[in-house]
Amino acid sequence: MATKRWIAIIVAAALVFVSIGVNALSYIFTRDFTSLFNEMLDTSTIGYNETIIDEGTSSDKIAVLTLDGVIQDVGGATSIFSTASYNHQYFMSQLDDILMDDDVKGVVLRVNSPGGGVVESADIYDALKEIQIEKEIPLYVSMQGMAASGGYYVSASADKIFVNQETITGSIGVIMESVNYAELADKLGIDFNTIKSGEYKDIMSGTRPMKDDERAMLQEMINDSYERFVDIIEEGRGLSEEAVKSVADGRIMNGRQAIEVGLADDFGKTNDVIEAMKADFKLEDATTFEYTTLDNWSTLFSMKVNNLVGKNVESELIGKLLSDYNAPRMMYLYGER
Repeated sequence: MATKRWIAIIVAAALVFVSIGVNALSYIFTRDFTSLFNEMLDTSTIGYNETIIDEGTSSDKIAVLTLDGVIQDVGGATSIFSTASYNHQYFMSQLDDILMDDDVKGVVLRVNSPGGGVVESADIYDALKEIQIEKEIPLYVSMQGMAASGGYYVSASADKIFVNQETITGSIGVIMESVNYAELADKLGIDFNTIKSGEYKDIMSGTRPMKDDERAMLQEMINDSYERFVDIIEEGRGLSEEAVKSVADGRIMNGRQAIEVGLADDFGKTNDVIEAMKADFKLEDATTFEYTTLDNWSTLFSMKVNNLVGKNVESELIGKLLSDYNAPRMMYLYGER
């Protein structure tokens, strides 16, 4: 009797095991391979740690933040199959943490960005300004290879801005673009059926030319955002409106030129900026730290995976352009459109 009972138990266990295995295999092979791995290796929920750059002897801390890439809130999760990009929510959460940390006595912001969305740039500027006012602590900016348009916007409230000789900055202004393919569609015999609730509902549509009154409406919006951009530079840099507007025509400049027109203060790499803050505010004993996550290794792995699966970068860029132009928006952005 005991032997039969054990045989029954083993058979039942085997059936359960086989059932679980079949279900698991069915789940895997009925799912898109990329989606499955995206879920497994989603980094959007990964937290971050304070990684010490230089250990100090006091409880005071200097936070070193890195803003790298196009400033946009694209949403969604990142994974090993995605290319490295700026994560707006992740960056804003770092600013929130700094605001709440009583031990942080200074912030060094590394900027390497061509700019980005008007709203996202304003988010960062407002959060940095709040940190400066509420905590009464200094903000120094270390501009890297590029800090243009929105990259300059977020830097404008800094107590000091440092550049490299070859830093590309400036590009002060606002841009909005769309693609008009009406003539091409005409030649190909493509007809568009548009049903809309109002005359301007399809403003900036790629299926027809823009009207003069539509252009005037959009120009007014652009002008408003431009004036806000000019205002924050006036306030942050202590410049007159005339001085700002003399260079706020979209032009780019190098580090030397930025210093000469008052948009930057001095030359220096990130370590120089940190040391300058320590000396200026008696923070020689402060611990310097930065935020780090597992995104470092996942980004590296994503490059390898993309090479293995033969990802067509050109097709991806074309698709991105078409999707971006499908919903035009105002941008503080230089170059990468």
